[in-house]
Amino acid sequence: MRKEDDRYMRGRGEYVGDIAMPGMLELAFLRSPVAHGKLKSLSKPPGADDRVFAAGDLAGVKGILADSALPGFKSSEQPILAGDKVRYVGELIAACVAPNRAAAEDLVDAIDLDIETLPAVSDMLDALKPEAPLVHDHWGDNVFQHTLVEGDIESVRREAAIKIERKYRTARQCMSPMEGRGVVAFWDSRLEQLQVYTSTQMPHIVRTGLCDCLGLSHEQIRVVAPDVGGGFGYKGILLPEEVCAAWLAMHLRRPIRWLEDRREQLTANANCREHHYHVTAYGDEQGRLLALDTTAVVDAGAYSAYPFSACLEGAQVASILPGPYDFKAYRCSTTSTATNKPPILPYRGVARTGVCFAMELTMDALARAAGREPSDVRMECLIRPESMPFDNITGKHFDSGDYPECLRRAVEAVDLKAVRERQKTPEEDGRLIGVGMAIFCEQSAHGTSVYAGWGIPMVPGHEQAVVRLTPDGALEVRVGIHSHGQGLETTLAQVAEEILGIDTDRVRVIHGDTALTPYSTGTWGSRCMVMAGGAVARACRTLAERVANIGARLLDVPVDSVTVADGVVSTTQGHGTVSLHDVARTWYLKPQHLPDNVDSGGLEVTLGYKTGRDSGTFSYACHAVVVAVDPELGSTEILDYVVVEDGGVLVNPMIVDGQVYGGIAQGIGTALYEEMPFDRNGQPLASTLADYLLPGATEVPAVEIDHMETPSPYTEFGQKGIGESGAIGPPAAIVNAVNDALRPLGAEVCEVPVTPQRLLRAIARASVTPQEEASPVEAAL
Repeated sequence: MRKEDDRYMRGRGEYVGDIAMPGMLELAFLRSPVAHGKLKSLSKPPGADDRVFAAGDLAGVKGILADSALPGFKSSEQPILAGDKVRYVGELIAACVAPNRAAAEDLVDAIDLDIETLPAVSDMLDALKPEAPLVHDHWGDNVFQHTLVEGDIESVRREAAIKIERKYRTARQCMSPMEGRGVVAFWDSRLEQLQVYTSTQMPHIVRTGLCDCLGLSHEQIRVVAPDVGGGFGYKGILLPEEVCAAWLAMHLRRPIRWLEDRREQLTANANCREHHYHVTAYGDEQGRLLALDTTAVVDAGAYSAYPFSACLEGAQVASILPGPYDFKAYRCSTTSTATNKPPILPYRGVARTGVCFAMELTMDALARAAGREPSDVRMECLIRPESMPFDNITGKHFDSGDYPECLRRAVEAVDLKAVRERQKTPEEDGRLIGVGMAIFCEQSAHGTSVYAGWGIPMVPGHEQAVVRLTPDGALEVRVGIHSHGQGLETTLAQVAEEILGIDTDRVRVIHGDTALTPYSTGTWGSRCMVMAGGAVARACRTLAERVANIGARLLDVPVDSVTVADGVVSTTQGHGTVSLHDVARTWYLKPQHLPDNVDSGGLEVTLGYKTGRDSGTFSYACHAVVVAVDPELGSTEILDYVVVEDGGVLVNPMIVDGQVYGGIAQGIGTALYEEMPFDRNGQPLASTLADYLLPGATEVPAVEIDHMETPSPYTEFGQKGIGESGAIGPPAAIVNAVNDALRPLGAEVCEVPVTPQRLLRAIARASVTPQEEASPVEAAL
């Protein structure tokens, strides 16, 4: 069971909002009311110079810079407070402090602001037009980054019998963790150190970013992440609010706290997922995929977010679009565009949700064109288990897996034959039944080679762990990653128990504090159980060797005759056992009994870990869904949902289930509900949870999960990352099911979320111009 749940369920968690300090001031921001404009003047309220701060007041503070070394990447420095120009609604212009938030907001309202509104660009495709307004004037266009993966499409195209062409679009979303962002900053005069408590997934990276912006060295800043109420990638970047709060704490020598409200979170800080795909696929007579030609556009917003940069999604799209399929030819051009919207942030399943959507809808379209069952077409295109490890068409190295078996299990679990039989008889309520599937892989635990190739400010290296046996025989585990719902306090304790045999109740996992933990790039990319789990295992094994040496001395036997297990040192020579408690007390309190060759490092070990091959592990899953679509109302109900997943060796299957369930809930939001629309002036149109729809208990069905287990050959226990998987498959599987239901009407949906309006429009279009299922290449040419 999860160790951390006891305090959470009793309301004893400690979040940034629970932290209060004597003399603390609350922070509120004046934010831009327009998407694009020149700041002509800003007048502070009379007598408020020591409470209201504009860009010119932040002496010595640099903007946030997150560049990439990829060829052609254009730099954009995000100001902490805008000084001359604003580039999206919600951009920070001024900071106001007061004893409480209400008074700080009153100061915000009292500022006199004059902005000359400029034309805005709010659509990523419009941003590429020659006449589009420029987000960054000196660029000359609105392109952050262009990436091209070139392949010989032409030779394969000529032998294809089927050509499928589709345009897909995914909506801009807002991550909505239960706890928004928040920060408390104060200057410790005794230590001459800035201390920052912030709700983040990556405290060490935030510290590095603060150093860059504030001109401080690392030892001058301590970052603490207390309990974090959900992250999903939203807590994985450096915010200008954090930099501003930190500067104010140093400048005023008072604790400063900013707590994000939900309107700020929705409109200014948390956008993601907005992709457009133009896909052309070529197949043989049976629908088998032969070649894929794609142009993709990603809306990256106004600035490059630190540390992942604006190329994060676009650069990944081209490399991961092929998914788990083996085919002959591939070409993909991707463009990351700048628009007058908030910067795009990494969200659970980064880029994978969009590419899975595009790829899996295309596979269904190929199957329809060939007149075959989509699962049969997929089965013929999947990478075979006997080919593992497998290097795919973009050079991704698949470590292990049995994708056909995963698909077979999903087909059986959803009872595809029964669904097909049900479809033969009209439903009494007039609804249409559909079944859809999506199979995908999740590259996780990316290593040095992957991120070094991107040339962004963050490159993961050896993940370190510190393990220390305390004087009473308990174990402290210190890691630089951070848990924001993954149960890492439990699973890392399980790893320690696996090696040392010490009960998990006696293992304390310490994380989220740069003063106490080893440097780490933090929690992202489903890396924690692979990287930190491996580091804890290696450190515990070294600690076990030191414990064995001391235990052998206390037992008066040769060290090669003892073992460490179940929390004791035992020997086969019948001399009894020595507990870890006895070993620890000997080291700390009775050193006269130690062996002469004792390791001077004592009972504290720091070790780093990298996987045997650091290009990442590949977990995978197949999602299968049955839906009922009302063609009169445009509503969609999920009737059945099945997931077959392979995360390698599962350290804690219960926690894995929780991760998959939570991811599916978010994926259902992507598929059917969540959308942050902007008008032509760049104004966000969903500023409250009355407008931005999140799925709840009545929208998320009971989900059946089937675990496969194919160990990775490159990790400590064979484990693979699984934290993002649940959120990747739902949009593709659900929309494929919707399109399967709409097939008798000749309608097809190619955009998410599938709102009733979009679904009814698709039906209306089909009634006017029925869509062709297939187009022979000869005719297309």
